[in-house]
Amino acid sequence: MTENSDDILNALPSRLKSARKAKGLSLDAISNLSGVSRSMVSQIERGESSPTIATLWNLTRALNVDFAGLLDGADTGDRIDVLRAAEVPSIDNMGQGCRIAILSPPEEAGGHEVYDISFEINGKLTSQPHSHGATEHLSVLEGRVQVTSGAATCEVTVGDTARYAVDVEHEITAIDGPARVFLIVKSA
Repeated sequence: MTENSDDILNALPSRLKSARKAKGLSLDAISNLSGVSRSMVSQIERGESSPTIATLWNLTRALNVDFAGLLDGADTGDRIDVLRAAEVPSIDNMGQGCRIAILSPPEEAGGHEVYDISFEINGKLTSQPHSHGATEHLSVLEGRVQVTSGAATCEVTVGDTARYAVDVEHEITAIDGPARVFLIVKSA
């Protein structure tokens, strides 16, 4: 951590309040989600009470914010986090002839996921149904692919974007050569 403990304790109330407001949650809502009483949340946000580690943990989990990041003094508005190409996590053993680079942060898994997928000639990625109402938004960067969602099939080429349901079995297949797509998976 970059700040001393007094600085952290002084900044904590406003950081918690900002995180709650950024999520659009009322005091009652955060109380219900965290199990911390409404009055205690209010006192913490006003700087009238210092939370225990357990209380802080419950609040950060309910807000879906990083515990350490909330305590860290770095100003997230004046920095750029870069994940260099060599550090991007990838999945190479899923599908046939495809490499999946995971661009979204780990905490987005199951919510809003972003991938860069490279297909070899005739490469294919077949996926089982995701949660009810989930969709994929696929943009072709190179080559051509065939997208199948349930019984529907469509060819998509460079510059095209396809949006389709993924709460059914679905598949992406490279056509006539290698291909590369940018894929966003949105859960309902």
